[in-house]
Amino acid sequence: MIYGYARISTAKQDIDRQIRNIMVQEPSAKIYQEVFTGTKRTGRKELEKLLDRVGVGDTIIFDSVSRMSRNAEEGFKMYKDLYDNGVNLVFINEPYINTSVYREATKATVPMTGTDVDVILRGVNEYLITLAEQQIRIAFEQAQKERDDLSERTKQGLETARRKGKKLGRIPGTRVETKKAETCKKKIYKLSKAFGGSNTDKDIILMLGIDKNTYYKYKKELLCH
Repeated sequence: MIYGYARISTAKQDIDRQIRNIMVQEPSAKIYQEVFTGTKRTGRKELEKLLDRVGVGDTIIFDSVSRMSRNAEEGFKMYKDLYDNGVNLVFINEPYINTSVYREATKATVPMTGTDVDVILRGVNEYLITLAEQQIRIAFEQAQKERDDLSERTKQGLETARRKGKKLGRIPGTRVETKKAETCKKKIYKLSKAFGGSNTDKDIILMLGIDKNTYYKYKKELLCH
């Protein structure tokens, strides 16, 4: 059975893009989705339902590693537990840590020779497996870092505003950038060739699931920043 899991932090965010990406990957995927704020697994009822249901040979597709967990230690443990139980994991934005890749890495070990050289070969094999696991850890650590950095920047911005005597809150008639716009801009900045990435405008528009005019507006704002 193939499942998909999508999560947003607030009801104001758009979950449709994650679902579209999952359905492009696997049209028959059964989707579990929820709105949940926080980094911990506790309280994520739909995720718990999904984890209770999956078994050996099943697959879970995530739009990105951050949808699975933004807590590095918990995310890595969840990954290993699911892997050890025979569940396949697919991360659309981080395919290099799919369980299929990790499985190949653990198989790509050097066979023993039955000689004294095996002492060295065991060390090489342990290194290869550790290297593969480190890649997975780094992906979860990056997801946690992005969240922590955003939270810290928000706190610093609010504190700076208070010290300058600025009134906090939205001024009537002003435009506030939505979470969706902020997320899209981050993806554009990361993926676009204009900013050192490897993807064309057309590719990114399809990946983000936004219209052409909105995409070029976001890109222009990034270029002018």
